[in-house]
Amino acid sequence: MSAGLSLHDGFFKKFLGDLAVARDFLDIHLLESLRQQCDLVPRPPYPYTTHWLDCFADRKLAESVYEKAFPLVDVTAMEDEEILRHRRMALMEIVQKHIRTRDMLELAGELANLLEQWKFSKEQCKTLVYYLVLAGNTTDGEGFLRTLAQPAPSYREDMMTIAEQLEAKGMQKGIQLGEKKGIERGLQEGIQLGKKQATLKIARQFLVNGVERDIVKMSTGLTDRDINDVLN
Repeated sequence: MSAGLSLHDGFFKKFLGDLAVARDFLDIHLLESLRQQCDLVPRPPYPYTTHWLDCFADRKLAESVYEKAFPLVDVTAMEDEEILRHRRMALMEIVQKHIRTRDMLELAGELANLLEQWKFSKEQCKTLVYYLVLAGNTTDGEGFLRTLAQPAPSYREDMMTIAEQLEAKGMQKGIQLGEKKGIERGLQEGIQLGKKQATLKIARQFLVNGVERDIVKMSTGLTDRDINDVLN
C-alpha cells in the first residue's frame, strides 16, 4: 500500500473507531430502512460460526445488502454547508474533501471551530494535525498550525508542540536530500520527492519527541521493520 493510501486509511479508521463518530456516520449516511435494523449496543462477536452472515440477527437482510452494489459516500460531491451539518463527522469529511485541492490555511478557522465544538480527543487531534501536515497542502505550514490552534484552546498546547518540532527541524521549508537539494514546498513534497533516508530521519525525530509509534507509522507510510530499524 502506498504512503498516500495508508495516510487516508489510517485517518479514516482513527475517527470511525470512535463510537460517537461512528454513530453519527451511520445516522447521516445509512439508509433509514437499514438503520432501523442496526443494533449498535456493544457486545462481543458470536464465536461459534464460521460463516460471517450468521453474525447478523437478520441474515436475509444482510444477504439483501451484500448482494447489491454498496452505496458510495462521495464527499467531493457535497456542498461544504451540507458537510458542516454532519456533527462529529463534519471534521473528517471536510478535511478529506479538500485535502488535495485547497490550501489548508483557508480552512484552518473552520477546522478549529469544529474541533472545539465537538471536543475530540487529543489523540484524534494529533492524528488530524499530522494528516494535514503530511497529506495536505499549504503555503504557510507554521501559520496554518497557529491559526488552527488560536480558536481551539483545548488543543493549543499539543498543536504548538507539533509546530515547534516541525520548525526546529526545518520541515516547514522542506527536507534536505543527500544531494543537498532544497525542497521548496514543504514536508508533503519533500516526502514525495525525497529519498527514503529522509523519511526515516523524520520518523526518528518524531519518535524522539514522543510521538506514538502508530502515528509515526501512519504518517510516514513506513513499515514495522522500517520503524524497528529507526529505533536501533
